Amino acid sequence: MGEHYQALLKHLADVRNLNRAQALLDWDQQVNMPPGGAEARAAAMGTLSRIGHELFISEKTSRLLDAAAEEIAGAPYESDEASMIRVVRQDFQEKICLPADLVEQMTQARALAHQAWVKARANNDFAAFAPFLERNLELTMRAAEHRGYAEHPYDALLDTYERGMTARRIQEIFDGHRDQLVALIAAIRKNADRADDSLLKQAFPIDGQRDFALEVIRHFGFDFNRGRQDVSAHPFAIRFSRGDTRITTRFNLNDLRPALFGMMHEAGHAMYEQGIAPEIDGTMLGWGTSLGVHESQSRLWENLVGRSRGFWSWALPKLQAVFPDQLGGVDLEAFYRAINMVQVGYIRVEADEATYNLHIMLRFELELAMSTGAIRVADLPREWNDRFEAYFGIQPPTDTLGVLQDVHWSSGLIGYFPTYALGNLLSTQYYAAACRAHPTIPDEIALGQFDTLRAWMTDNIYRHGRKFTSDELTRRVTGDCIQCSDFMTYLETKYSEIYDL
Repeated sequence: MGEHYQALLKHLADVRNLNRAQALLDWDQQVNMPPGGAEARAAAMGTLSRIGHELFISEKTSRLLDAAAEEIAGAPYESDEASMIRVVRQDFQEKICLPADLVEQMTQARALAHQAWVKARANNDFAAFAPFLERNLELTMRAAEHRGYAEHPYDALLDTYERGMTARRIQEIFDGHRDQLVALIAAIRKNADRADDSLLKQAFPIDGQRDFALEVIRHFGFDFNRGRQDVSAHPFAIRFSRGDTRITTRFNLNDLRPALFGMMHEAGHAMYEQGIAPEIDGTMLGWGTSLGVHESQSRLWENLVGRSRGFWSWALPKLQAVFPDQLGGVDLEAFYRAINMVQVGYIRVEADEATYNLHIMLRFELELAMSTGAIRVADLPREWNDRFEAYFGIQPPTDTLGVLQDVHWSSGLIGYFPTYALGNLLSTQYYAAACRAHPTIPDEIALGQFDTLRAWMTDNIYRHGRKFTSDELTRRVTGDCIQCSDFMTYLETKYSEIYDL
């Protein structure tokens, strides 16, 4: 590597370190910070975001990019060097249109809104949160106008999380499997008595839940020498480097599922980050390629592994040893059906695999209308409840179980939700590709062996970081673009067996 390329890396390392400091403040706010620290924390995070933004969009970055690009001209497309120049140039073009003071205001507003959301959710008080959401929406749409878009303002929001994706394409993907989901759920309802989840709704002491879940993700491959697990109001994963990746969950004393599957989910995110190639760690390539691909890993480990019959043939005896009074007499088939029971629920993160994407479609509709002003923030509770009833046939009894349940709008993450559904689709595509390469993977999972699956994901997805777009990566890995057929085949096969369809 030449001197210009090295100078670019050194310059960008300063930007990354500022971003890491801001991320650490964010993690601390959600895990440790007392509520009274919100205003000071917002100011500190705002300052860091402004300084980092100004440094990244500086003339120096532009000059070093041009010099380094000339220096490495002819390097293979997939090389670290060519990928670095390509991805950083795209980042630069995306961010240079944003005024530094707007970036600072957005960061401050999000930090304040998060604290307001935590309190409003606990108190079922949307009105108290509404002014903070209005401010986040206003600033987010100002940023969208600065970025520009070809067809719809939502495109500028979505592109932040899934580069190259558009609202039109999301609508096509959703339209491509919504009717199949609805038909599958309707068929399941006719045989609803085939599964019963009452065995999961008992008193399960928190310490036992924690110890078992930690042991599961340790077997998956989550490296506790390079990660830790904590509790927060909304589960999340965050990375500062491949050597420091952190996850959180939340516990329900009377239900095993939220903490257990939440921890599997966040561990999937974390193992992605822990698998980034050391050579690109700390650079602008050194984290996941997109949120859709990232979500594919959390959903893969939570669902395709963690809700499989094979996994529980290995894990159930271990769980019974922790909770002998609650589960000692439960057989594998009853437990497998219980954890895969399909039922309409209010909470997205606790939704079964069949209904989950419908939760995302509802949020996509709301965000699409919010981005054009067709829905006002004050009307969101009513709009949420009406659409929820249209999708699921019931209305949330409280805003805590409805419009206030997700953390994302408090964090200004408008345009994020569709990536959850994309992750569901990609999880089945990637898992199918891994099993084609290694047909023994399902049998290994039944023995509590996960190295082959994790190694395949590391070699084909994790280690690349951001070198490829999600579409490029998916075509390299599966030979196809993102599609719905693998996902629907997986769901229909699984639930036809469970519900005797």
